[in-house]
Amino acid sequence: MTLLSPTPRSLHRKFIAAVLILSVAITGLNAAPVRADTDDLAKILAGVAVLGIIGAAINDRKHDRRDAEREGHHGQPSPQPYPRPLPPQVRRYDLPAQCLTTVRRHGDRQELLGANCLRHTYPHMRDLPRACYTEVYGHHDVERGYEPRCLRRYGYRLVSR
Repeated sequence: MTLLSPTPRSLHRKFIAAVLILSVAITGLNAAPVRADTDDLAKILAGVAVLGIIGAAINDRKHDRRDAEREGHHGQPSPQPYPRPLPPQVRRYDLPAQCLTTVRRHGDRQELLGANCLRHTYPHMRDLPRACYTEVYGHHDVERGYEPRCLRRYGYRLVSR
């Protein structure tokens, strides 16, 4: 913590202290006759200090309650919400990123979702759009699969599993 960036808690305490000092000063001016000696000044300062301490204690107590509510019962942390699995109709648009390969042909590189990999890892392969199917002729063999950009246009996406 640096001295230049006060915490919200310290600013709150300073605000409470300023309000208490002003209220005691205004009340003291109206209620007492116009005479001030060192005993009265000392009493006022002691009263302001006591009120500031009480205000800070009340503020700390409120923060402790909020922290206790967040923790749950018996000091145990409250269970964090966990992500629920996607429904099957949405999950079927998630393609396994592990099937993404790069095929070299004539000095160019083309990304492709391999058909063999998809057949083993993606249960909805038969539902993929035929318009995205392609065969890329490499140096020695033919790579079969689906173009990732085309599949994105149909709403599919790559996910790591």
